Amino acid sequence: LPDDYPLGRIEETLDLLQNRAQMAVELKFEHDDPIPQVIDILRQRNLINQVCEALKPGLEEWTGERVGLCILSNLVDSKLTRAEVRIPGIDPEVGHGIEEASLFAETDPYRAATHNKGVLNGIDPVVIATGNDWRAVEAGVHAWCTRGGRYRPVTTWRMTEGALVGRFEAPVVVGSVGGVTKLHPTAQVCLRILGVKHAEELSRIIAAVGLVQNLGALRALSTVGIVKGHMNLHAANLAIAAGAAPGEMGELKQLLAATIAAEKRITLTRAKELLAAIRNGFAAERREEI
Repeated sequence: LPDDYPLGRIEETLDLLQNRAQMAVELKFEHDDPIPQVIDILRQRNLINQVCEALKPGLEEWTGERVGLCILSNLVDSKLTRAEVRIPGIDPEVGHGIEEASLFAETDPYRAATHNKGVLNGIDPVVIATGNDWRAVEAGVHAWCTRGGRYRPVTTWRMTEGALVGRFEAPVVVGSVGGVTKLHPTAQVCLRILGVKHAEELSRIIAAVGLVQNLGALRALSTVGIVKGHMNLHAANLAIAAGAAPGEMGELKQLLAATIAAEKRITLTRAKELLAAIRNGFAAERREEI
């Protein structure tokens, strides 16, 4: 491979597209039948598609082959983001319960899928608020979790010397200066609130939020359970869906919480029945029935 081609050509193309010096760091060739030749140009993000298109004629001439697809990959496993939290003095029963939940996800891909969805419950809002592509981030995280041929959790938790230690590792490729992030005023406000100076800092914040979100979910699962821990939040949404007025929300949510505690389930139909009871002046009687 000549020292100045095609890496030198990539750098020239980047300079033309962005008007600032860029360095192409790796050109990888893979041979995989039935595709005769796959060329991966790694790293960078928003400019990759343009670079690939610009290089297409030269690569075809250089290789004597037809270039098919010119597209970036959302699996950027050469750039991983890590976050870690250590919680000393945690109740050992709670800590070991969270560790067991983590081990469950590490051994069972069905649990790992929901485990990771919970992590992304924290990640996605930050990605969206800062004007980044949540679908691209999710694709990269899920693809990373399949490395080695088995779907695994993106976070792990262990009790170590009386402390609960949580770790996150995955590619979280985001931007802080270009695209929608630069143009959308809400994204700019969010970045200022976060105090973010560069994309790497933003990716670490996103990873930390996902890790803490996962901690909250696993704590609820391993202690009070998903019905009480999650469905109580759902009760507020049900109260709104049932059509409760602002003055009815407090009493209806109390009745919904009591119903969840007694019946371990709640439905919109039940919420509407309870709302009707409130409006008919029978709330106290219905509370006693529950």
